[in-house]
Amino acid sequence: MKYNKRQKAIILLSDGTIFHGKSVGREGSAFGEVCFNTGTTGYQEIFTDPSYYGQLMVATNAHIGNYGTHADEVESDDIKISGLICKNFSYNYSRASAEGSLEDFFNKNNLLAISDVDTRALVTYIRENGAMNAVISTEVDNVEGLKKQLAEVPEMDGLELASKVSTTEPYFVGDENATYRIAALDLGIKKNILRNFAKRDAYIKVFPYNATFEDMKAFNPDGYFLSNGPGDPEPLENAIALAKEIIDHNLPLFGICLGHQVIGLANGISTYKMHNGHRGINHPVKNLVTGKGEITSQNHGFAINKEETEQHPDFEITHIHLNDHTVAGMRMKSKNCFSVQYHPEASPGPQDASYLFDQFIENIKNK
Repeated sequence: MKYNKRQKAIILLSDGTIFHGKSVGREGSAFGEVCFNTGTTGYQEIFTDPSYYGQLMVATNAHIGNYGTHADEVESDDIKISGLICKNFSYNYSRASAEGSLEDFFNKNNLLAISDVDTRALVTYIRENGAMNAVISTEVDNVEGLKKQLAEVPEMDGLELASKVSTTEPYFVGDENATYRIAALDLGIKKNILRNFAKRDAYIKVFPYNATFEDMKAFNPDGYFLSNGPGDPEPLENAIALAKEIIDHNLPLFGICLGHQVIGLANGISTYKMHNGHRGINHPVKNLVTGKGEITSQNHGFAINKEETEQHPDFEITHIHLNDHTVAGMRMKSKNCFSVQYHPEASPGPQDASYLFDQFIENIKNK
């Protein structure tokens, strides 16, 4: 594998638009849906978040890599984004506690990244025209060939990706003598979600995306959790059926992000692909139950239908996104079930919504 820094590179969007940049190191091409994250910190957590699987990430912060990397700042076992697009890439880092450079982290994971891109212009274009498939490449003289390859890349709408990032075998997290037992369905779960449960005196068994209700019930859990993850929720027929069964038994259920969408689908509420999604750590949400505002971490390209949620006799919208008034949280009136579209575990992001983990534990206590 060649690593030739500063080689010319391009971003080719599916509509034919081209942006220019330079390679950070690795040569080649990477395909995916291009999207952007507005966070100013937390790049390592973002790059390893399974919810970003299959996406080319545009970092809106001007400097990426300046504080290096650390083993404790990963949300899965490896990088999940397809490639990185940024303005300024820092080969050197200044944080005393860092264990290595972002360049070395990328090289270890064979990730293609390009810098020196006019990211403000690119993000503006995505905002106006919507998220779309793209390719980043050092093959600047092969535009026609790249166009043909890009045309073969499947659209995110209708794409099932949870199976690509889920565990293949169940595993345990926490103290087996803990007070509470939680069965978690891994649709692309983040490590910090598991840490939040464990520090609340819970022992968690994490199940593959295709686990059945019988599989999870055999663990004798006190509560059930549906995780975040990548892709379109509609193809997740097994997870939708599982959620319906848990709800039918009126067992404590909590869903985050993709899990939130699955709960909606299990109750006949449809989902749709957003124009460009919510990705960042500064998204304002209002808790309609308490009247309080929250600054939240978000990462999703799909959402549930607000009108259908409002009209559903057994659902109450509990949280609303203040920028576009999409559904950010909901709960069932007659069942022990609630969910949020955002990431209360943050990592990266503010801790405003961590109370939701306490709320789930309370629901378990009062079941």
